[in-house]
Amino acid sequence: MDKLGAIGKNISATWTPFAARTQQMLKERLGQDNDKTELPPDYLDLEKRVDALKAVHQKLLQVTSQYANEAYDYPANIRESVNDLGRTISEKVTLLSNASSPAEAQAAFTAPPTAKPQPKTLNHALARASLASSQLLNASHSGGPEDHFATALEKYALAEEKVGEARLEQDDAIQQRFLAPWNTTLNTNIMFATRARRAVENARLSLDATKGKTVAVGQQEEIAPEKRAEIEQKEDEFVGQTEEAVGVMKNVLDTPEPLRNLADLVAAQLEFHKRAYEILNELAPVIDGLQVEQEAQYRKGRDGQ
Repeated sequence: MDKLGAIGKNISATWTPFAARTQQMLKERLGQDNDKTELPPDYLDLEKRVDALKAVHQKLLQVTSQYANEAYDYPANIRESVNDLGRTISEKVTLLSNASSPAEAQAAFTAPPTAKPQPKTLNHALARASLASSQLLNASHSGGPEDHFATALEKYALAEEKVGEARLEQDDAIQQRFLAPWNTTLNTNIMFATRARRAVENARLSLDATKGKTVAVGQQEEIAPEKRAEIEQKEDEFVGQTEEAVGVMKNVLDTPEPLRNLADLVAAQLEFHKRAYEILNELAPVIDGLQVEQEAQYRKGRDGQ
């Protein structure tokens, strides 16, 4: 019975302040209490700034979270088989170069998978489609001069696979150096600030509830010493919670982490675009050379007619 009594006292001690805060909140929402304790302007300014920072994190995360989805740019209208995704472009090109007949080339092209499925990105899809197209042209070619278009498609496939791998490296860097820390800031630092602000609001409601109860009981008469002591205790709690919340919010706002993370996001994107430029810049003159050769071959054929 003693234990039950102790539990009952604990529940009562917890419930009574909660009920008082809830009643005070309802009174304020219904406009029945206009004597609300005001928070300092500097504190309210910090709240606005923290809310803005939270909105910024949520807004950017809605977009950048796509970097955690490998297939964010993968064409939705294509269907690729297990064989299509089974080997890298480089592996297929090596197998095709060792083939001595059209049958062997087809067997090499459709060789069974040896590793995990290839990535589903736009660049990898372009690479696979280009190599398949090159193989179609070569399979239909009955000897004679080199098919420059088929050769160009094969080289383009190899380049696009490299670009796709660079994109995956970018995505991994963004996940590690931007998404992870930004989620930490949102779900930890800003959450701590939210909890501190909630504690301030609870302390304010308790203070105003105590003030209202004292006035109601005293009927505007001189407040008894024990009641005044209770109000002063609630005021001290309110001030203490406010000061703590100010410190937490300033810490959230002053940290250089978000800007550092944004710099890392830019760096990852820059590195990808730089790498893509280098790969395509190396490919472009090769494709141009094949085009020149094909045009010369075309003109020679026409002149000989």
